[in-house]
Amino acid sequence: MRLTLRDVEAGDEVAWRRLWAAYLAFYKVDLAPQITTATWARILDPHHRMTCRMAFDEDRALGFALHHAHCSTWVLGEDVYLEDLFVDPDARGQGVGRALIEDLIALGRAAGWHRLYWHTDRDNAEARRLYDSYCQEDGHIRYRLRL
Repeated sequence: MRLTLRDVEAGDEVAWRRLWAAYLAFYKVDLAPQITTATWARILDPHHRMTCRMAFDEDRALGFALHHAHCSTWVLGEDVYLEDLFVDPDARGQGVGRALIEDLIALGRAAGWHRLYWHTDRDNAEARRLYDSYCQEDGHIRYRLRL
């Protein structure tokens, strides 16, 4: 496999939507189509904080990492939230997820980000094995209030 990591481009929409649909299916989430369309538009908007890096083996999209930097009350610089990380099930176990995280770490160090953080489901054992190789979960519990 020849893995290439890069920012998403407009021509990646079909590949990204295929992976996004698989990601939503994995989490058993059914989003309204306009949310997916808005997410894609945010990713492509150079003035929006949301960014997407994608992993490819030649022309085949293998995964993505959606992330955005934000200010923090805990550090002087910015933190980066890895909001969504997904690897095509056929490409798992080949280092794609690790490559996407390593890519964000390198980008973050170059940009002066202070911390990279993410969430995952408690029962997502496969992903947690990868994540635990970087650091241990920090004991925080997320609360989400719908408004």
